[in-house]
Amino acid sequence: MTTHLATLEAESIFVLREVAAEFERPALLFSGGKDSIVISHLARKAFWPGSIPFPLMHIDTGHNFPETLEYRDRWVEKIGAKLIVRSVEDSIRQGRVTEQTGPDASRNALQSVTLLDAIREFQFDCAIGGARRDEEKARAKERFFSLRDALGQWDPRNQRPELWSLYNGRRNPGEHFRVFPISNWTELDVWQYMRQERLELPNLYFTHERECVERDGTLLARSEYISLKQGERYDKRRIRFRTIGDMTCTGAVVSEASSIDAIVAELEPSRISERGGRADDRVSAAAMEDRKREGYF
Repeated sequence: MTTHLATLEAESIFVLREVAAEFERPALLFSGGKDSIVISHLARKAFWPGSIPFPLMHIDTGHNFPETLEYRDRWVEKIGAKLIVRSVEDSIRQGRVTEQTGPDASRNALQSVTLLDAIREFQFDCAIGGARRDEEKARAKERFFSLRDALGQWDPRNQRPELWSLYNGRRNPGEHFRVFPISNWTELDVWQYMRQERLELPNLYFTHERECVERDGTLLARSEYISLKQGERYDKRRIRFRTIGDMTCTGAVVSEASSIDAIVAELEPSRISERGGRADDRVSAAAMEDRKREGYF
């Protein structure tokens, strides 16, 4: 392992151990994407030879890629972790959220309510996430330990200093923290680390042929959850995904990268964030920050 990756790994393991020391009921948010895979792998290392001392929790929109769900269940069984799943579909049925309609409808933003309900249900005082500062401007404002108020809201002006890697986990009743152990990693760091650790990944990350429609500069994979607009049509493309989320808003990239080495070579000259292909981030310049204020990941 390079010195750079070893330093990042040590920092993340330190943060995960701080979580175990400071919080009573933490959970690791797990989407089946590369960042949550890396964090769950780091958690195994952090607490080896013991088991991961907190559950993994997936907030399922109901519009996930089937490959993601298959991988999720296989990975959780492999690492011997406990998995909690809460569904946006249940939130809709309970009247907690209202499903969007129309060709641009997505359940992605509805996850916030389902997540906050799950945090209250299990009385989690900490939710560990895979956000990185290089992904998006709002995420660049996050500390490692990010306080959420009693309503689950994030205030970027209420961030605590973290000098000398000292983390303040004190909270009032009803508040909780989001903790981001790989904050200082880049997308390239994640891929180089996965190559070093030989981690198994969903095949969505590697090139494959799939029918896609181009909408507002985003390539969306064909699914039963997407309705074509007038003049749109599906075309077969050789694509892969840089990020994995709800099928209604997760954009693909045209690529022939069939291995981690090829992906690393593809990313090294890139200056476009992986979330540049997420349709939900293009709603406004402050789309992510607005969702984070409402309790989003």
